[in-house]
Amino acid sequence: MSNKDSILNQTGKRKARILVVDDDPGLLRLLTIRLRAESYDVEAVESAAQALAASSRFRPDLVITDLRMDQMDGIGLLKELQSRWPGLKVIILTAHGTIPDAVQATQMGAFGFPRRNKPFVAINCSAMAENLLESELFGHEKGSFTGATRAHRGLFMAADGGTLMLDEIGDMPMRLQVKLLRVLQENVIRPVGSTDGIPVNVRVISATHRDLQQLMSAGQFREDLYYRLNVVHIEMPSLNRRREDIPLLVAHFLAQIARESGVRKIYAPEAVELLATADWPGNIRQLHNVVRQNVALSQTPIIPVELVQQSLGGSPGRLPSFDEARDEFTRSYLSQILQITGGNVSQAARLARRNRTDFYKLLARHQLTPEEFKQR
Repeated sequence: MSNKDSILNQTGKRKARILVVDDDPGLLRLLTIRLRAESYDVEAVESAAQALAASSRFRPDLVITDLRMDQMDGIGLLKELQSRWPGLKVIILTAHGTIPDAVQATQMGAFGFPRRNKPFVAINCSAMAENLLESELFGHEKGSFTGATRAHRGLFMAADGGTLMLDEIGDMPMRLQVKLLRVLQENVIRPVGSTDGIPVNVRVISATHRDLQQLMSAGQFREDLYYRLNVVHIEMPSLNRRREDIPLLVAHFLAQIARESGVRKIYAPEAVELLATADWPGNIRQLHNVVRQNVALSQTPIIPVELVQQSLGGSPGRLPSFDEARDEFTRSYLSQILQITGGNVSQAARLARRNRTDFYKLLARHQLTPEEFKQR
């Protein structure tokens, strides 16, 4: 699945339209950049009044608004939007929300309200045995199994009112998938060894590196649980596809290490450049490990590029030049057209909207022979 197929994009072939409202210009710009990078059509405004005016013209599929704003706040904007366009989805963002705010917003039809000041609990579903995972998630009563010398609340109860992150959900055993589905449908858990249900109010976020569609086809993941979890789908691009984040992540890891150990180090500029252009098959975990290793092994406050090269284990990757990237794209494009036309140059030239002479020159420049494609 792609995030373009998520609940935010139910508009056919056109881009989903998102209206972003925030009186903080910096945050407004950041949200706009991120959403446009995911191919959404974004309109950004700095007040509720501007949002109402833009909604009439822009006709958004989703509104993302800050709660605390001058004159009309996010709750007031939500009320006005629901009055004018019933059913329009609205997500309210805030760092200062209260329980009454959340209740009022959701009662008025807010699509989402942050739980920032509530518990955030995470667990890796592949990191423990089935019975232990069941106990960790749903809790257990004293004496419910050998070794249960006392009652255990479980993570659903620990996250009540907040968020539970289920990492590697694709590795959850089938029996526990059934139990999880029941919790999501009924908002009630039953600890191991108990006959009584306990109400919970938990937002569940799940993540996996596995292809859940393939797991469903193989009978290893429940289809009903998949659709119950997949309310809003976000595909996280690999680190190689968002290299602009690497310097920010590196700075974050360095600050984290400094808080933990008191050791403060920075990278030399050439070292940061190498980190930003290297290949990262292990994504953020690999980057995090490299930073920790570099901090531990560097004998100076400034981490040199040579140490990064050693950690990467060989010749570093690099970004192609503009000319190299253009040539690679052109050759791939020509190959695809020749495959489609079975090596017919006249048809391929028409598809590319080039005359045959120019098309032959392109083929020669990129060392492509039409006959190769006629044999496929």
